Amino acid sequence: MKKLDELTFDNRFARLGDVFSTQVLPDPIADPRLVVASPAAMALLDLDPSEAASPLFAEIFAGHKLWEEADPRAMVYSGHQFGSYNPRLGDGRGLLLGEVVNEAGEHWDLHLKGAGQTPYSRMGDGRAVLRSSIREFLASEYLAALGIPSSRALCVIGSSTTVWRESKETGAMLLRLAPSHVRFGHFEYFYYTKQEDQLRTLGEFVLQSYYPQCLDDEKPYLAFFREVVERNAEMIAYWQAYGFCHGVMNTDNMSILGITFDYGPYAFLDDFDANHICNHSDDTGRYSFSNQVPIAHWNLAALGQALTPFVEVDDLRATLDLFLPLYQASYLDLMRRRLGLTTAEEGDLERVQRLLQTMQKGAVDYSLFFRRLGDQAPEQALAVVREDFVDLAGFDAWAADYQARTEREGGSQDQRRARMHAVNPLYVLRNYLAQEAISAAEQGDFSVVRRLHEVLSKPFEEQPDAEVFTRRPPDWGRHLEISCSS
Repeated sequence: MKKLDELTFDNRFARLGDVFSTQVLPDPIADPRLVVASPAAMALLDLDPSEAASPLFAEIFAGHKLWEEADPRAMVYSGHQFGSYNPRLGDGRGLLLGEVVNEAGEHWDLHLKGAGQTPYSRMGDGRAVLRSSIREFLASEYLAALGIPSSRALCVIGSSTTVWRESKETGAMLLRLAPSHVRFGHFEYFYYTKQEDQLRTLGEFVLQSYYPQCLDDEKPYLAFFREVVERNAEMIAYWQAYGFCHGVMNTDNMSILGITFDYGPYAFLDDFDANHICNHSDDTGRYSFSNQVPIAHWNLAALGQALTPFVEVDDLRATLDLFLPLYQASYLDLMRRRLGLTTAEEGDLERVQRLLQTMQKGAVDYSLFFRRLGDQAPEQALAVVREDFVDLAGFDAWAADYQARTEREGGSQDQRRARMHAVNPLYVLRNYLAQEAISAAEQGDFSVVRRLHEVLSKPFEEQPDAEVFTRRPPDWGRHLEISCSS
């Protein structure tokens, strides 16, 4: 394991030059202190987890010190926000410090969020608040623990720096990790500004760095687009299967690698509601839970438009048409697993849809339903979860069908329970739990967020003294809507 001063940098994106990013130094926050760190994320850089306790750790990730090899850059991009094109966005409060190469030869972007003003801050202060930094940290690491493609979060550093949002808050910095922070909006920026040479340079960089297998294809850019479609279909299938609402699916928040990132007003469903809107700024429900599939398709079409200088439109359309069937196949596979099914039957998709429709009619906790369904043999488990349903006739019909389906599967209950508990989390990142951790941290108590992160790091395993994290939300914590403001 390495110490902080032993990391190896290879700043590939920075070498693309000033057309693609602007060199900016971090603006330090005052009195830096470690709020929480992720040993699992540190391991991606081969960092010794004990380094998090060193004063240097907080100083570096609060902007007070830098590696000599770092080349901090604010990236420029554009994007469609709530369907409207914004011609120039960019890193308004974040900096790509550089790219670290680990012992396995993997490149990891070190992206410092809350690092101060950049040329792309658009009148903002360039800061992030403690509240949003904790939320993004928890989500990044929790989705990764669930197996959902995601960026990662190394740490949150708190401070005494004052930041004004709706009220007075304290500033913080979050260190994010991803193989790349290139977004759909990067391609849109160079396409709509008619910088075709730079668009090609960006495309060649992405192909060589992240999709080298596509270079051997007769049509490399088309092969690249297909992979992006495939990855996003899988990612969105995970979101829908696990009840994750992103909340702000602008094209500048969509990764070219098909990973979840730029966490803002996200939520995991408590009671199942297909129309749930987690972002209180989303007046029309554009980014509601049920709209995430068509919006992902829309965003991919926006990326495809930016690739038209290099790919025939008919080829792009044909590839885009693969999204929905790929999504449906991946989603159905995930839902079969969540229901403990190992074989495929013709009526399985309808079986899932009828379950969700019956859930919609009553206050059925989405995550706990699947966990409890695996606790006991089907007959006993169905009797337990039945108590949560309002439409008892609908549930009873579904339950009889499901029990017959499991009987056709065969196998022992021990095997079924092990399968289901391996994919159905006992511990869920509920907004009320995040809020409790935030409230404690804002009072200087970081133990709550550290304990919550520890429990969520092993979401499928029953842990001692962690029953409090399995409870349904109290009345105040149900269906919280979160602000985009960070």
